[in-house]
Amino acid sequence: MSSLYLLHKPYQMLSQFTDTRGRATLAEAIDVPDIYPAGRLDYDSEGLLLLTGDGALAHRISHPRHKQPKTYWVQVEGEPEPAALQALRQGVTLRDGPTRPAKVRRLESPDVAPRHPPVRHREAVPTAWLELTLSEGRNRQVRRMTAHVGHPTLRLIRVAIGPWRLAGLAPGKWRRETLHAPRAQAAPASSHKRRRSRR
Repeated sequence: MSSLYLLHKPYQMLSQFTDTRGRATLAEAIDVPDIYPAGRLDYDSEGLLLLTGDGALAHRISHPRHKQPKTYWVQVEGEPEPAALQALRQGVTLRDGPTRPAKVRRLESPDVAPRHPPVRHREAVPTAWLELTLSEGRNRQVRRMTAHVGHPTLRLIRVAIGPWRLAGLAPGKWRRETLHAPRAQAAPASSHKRRRSRR
């Protein structure tokens, strides 16, 4: 059995437990010894962060080879046209190369907690919400992708990592789940005997 902690990381909190510059850290939100984040979430992003004390589990969650999809709710500047959404679905070319295709859909004002401080509101500039699901995790990738199609990200909330979802967690709150990892089973003795008899 392994314990996995699901935390709703607030805006402007580091994905680490210590900081020499006085910024908010995970120590202010979760007081569980000997755990660490399985992956990270930017200081200016919010949402789901997974923590565990099981190194093998952390590796399975965070290593790119395992391709855990990550889903984000993104408030962007402006009203994206269908062509912009299609570009995100097909993949865009950033400075570090083309992205993989993303799943993208429009959201109608999702029910999210207020952010402190709030996103700056400008009467002349509308905003829209998108749901993006990525199968890779480059540095600040969502922000770079939306900027590339002409719609800078104003607010970014990660709502899912693989099968784990943020639902029900307020900012700064967490819950624990217990995972039962399957054990590898040894081959039956009879099969070994059959293999030896054919040599």
